[in-house]
Amino acid sequence: MPSPKSHGGVIHTYQKYDPVNLPSPTQPPPDMVSSAFEHSLMFGKFRKLTPAELAKAVKIDPSQIQGFGPSLDAVRAMLEERKRKILEKYETDTVQDLAAKQLVQKSREMKPPKKLADRYRQAIHHEQIYDLERLWYANDDDHSPFAHHLLQVMQVMGDKYQVDELAAKYEFTGRESMTIPEALEIKELLEKIDELLDQVQEAMENATIGVIDMEELQEFADSAQMEELQKLQQQVEDYLREMAERQGLDLDANGAFQLTPEAYRIFQGKLLSRIFSQLQASRTGRHQGPIIGEGSVEMQQTKTYEFGDSLTHMDMPQSIINMLLRDASSQPLKFRNDDIEVHRTRNSPKCATVVVMDLSGSTRYNGQYVNVKRMALALDGLIRKEYPGDYLQFVEMASFAKPVPRGEIINLLPKPVTISDPVVQLKVDMSRTDVSEPMIPPHFTNIQHGLQTARRFLATQDTPNRQVIVITDGLPTAHFEESWLYLLYPPHERTEEFTFREAMLCQREGITINIFLVPSWSQTEEDIHFARKLAETTKGRVIFTAGDDLDRFVVWDYVSRKREIIG
Repeated sequence: MPSPKSHGGVIHTYQKYDPVNLPSPTQPPPDMVSSAFEHSLMFGKFRKLTPAELAKAVKIDPSQIQGFGPSLDAVRAMLEERKRKILEKYETDTVQDLAAKQLVQKSREMKPPKKLADRYRQAIHHEQIYDLERLWYANDDDHSPFAHHLLQVMQVMGDKYQVDELAAKYEFTGRESMTIPEALEIKELLEKIDELLDQVQEAMENATIGVIDMEELQEFADSAQMEELQKLQQQVEDYLREMAERQGLDLDANGAFQLTPEAYRIFQGKLLSRIFSQLQASRTGRHQGPIIGEGSVEMQQTKTYEFGDSLTHMDMPQSIINMLLRDASSQPLKFRNDDIEVHRTRNSPKCATVVVMDLSGSTRYNGQYVNVKRMALALDGLIRKEYPGDYLQFVEMASFAKPVPRGEIINLLPKPVTISDPVVQLKVDMSRTDVSEPMIPPHFTNIQHGLQTARRFLATQDTPNRQVIVITDGLPTAHFEESWLYLLYPPHERTEEFTFREAMLCQREGITINIFLVPSWSQTEEDIHFARKLAETTKGRVIFTAGDDLDRFVVWDYVSRKREIIG
């Protein structure tokens, strides 16, 4: 008997996939890389993200996991029922009276010293523990009977605070009275229930089972409920771990997540999507798509041939199909103008850019250094994806300027402030063999050295389109004079003079300087005037930005400049 005809194809075996409990493969995966990158932007390589921290930071749709909602609904209902029974059992008027009488009785057990008597009576009358603490310090002898009495009165007054807070925070409707110790225990119990209810609500919203304190919940839930919750917790953790691996997050030998090149690409793509979606929706957003026309980069879209179009971009298969559809019977076959399809193109002029990133001590303010690094990653992703022919170099700037490989940007941190004197006037001969960079206070701002480093990189680039993007929060506080390094704070005219000299050298070599001024706690009108003057002197530009929008401004500006160069 002949064997049945086999069908060709590939059989895929899905491992570790449960179609009942885990999300469908067609569902978009949760965003794992953004949480990991935001953590790394803040702490660099000095503190790795643990799996537990990642699980708490990531939000997923609980409806994707069948059975997730009902189990948590049962836990929440159980906790709410326990709370309801407590509130319906007790009343608080009696225990409040007991606490007030206990305070009065305790306060009369000992007479205070004559010089402290008035202050003591006022503290008791107004029920102020802070005033009793000041009396304790004002008493001459810490070990006297009155000192011990004050400590006891503060304890009793603290209990009264707790009882009054219990009565104000919760609405009791029962009739059974409480003693003061019972009231304190009930208050702790109700607060614990409220905390668990908040945790359960958060878990129901984004499936973060890890936020629930399982040890505390054991006091209220039965063993079957705890077993089900622990099973769900393990299931979610396994799912998130698998998603993390797919998105380029690898566990290192210490059990912490490390970022791979795949994670970099995903995060940069998300940054650019966020930036351009905001630009499209903003009132002042002028971001346009690529310039269409006779360019060097061929696009997938096609159009009908027009006079002047180059046939090097001809879509041969589609053109032949058009010809056959028009007349397949004629011999020989001949093209007509309306048969020919050509690919649309875009211009991609080469541009060389050096980004000078201020990472001096002041960029710690409001986390500005995080915004600077996020901008760098977004700009790097844009150029690699849309303008692969362009040159891009990053320079870290503080007391010194030095090039930074793109893979090290995420680990950069602002320099620690090592001198807190209101006036600093230092100069160091860096040519001396017994002097090295680690010996120098690192947290000053050397814009001159940043521009000089950028100019040296751009000197080797064979393109007329060269620019420096300087991201800083204000005036320079350091500069070089030959081998001498000057560190001057408050900012000095001498530093400004040598910074302008370097800027004029950039202009002489055809390098445009764009200054992005970010806000700082120490920023004054002098900082703003310096940025304006530097831009005007070198025929560059100064752009005032909010720190959170720095990546949007820089990327937008870069695309605008590309458009201007094309035009």
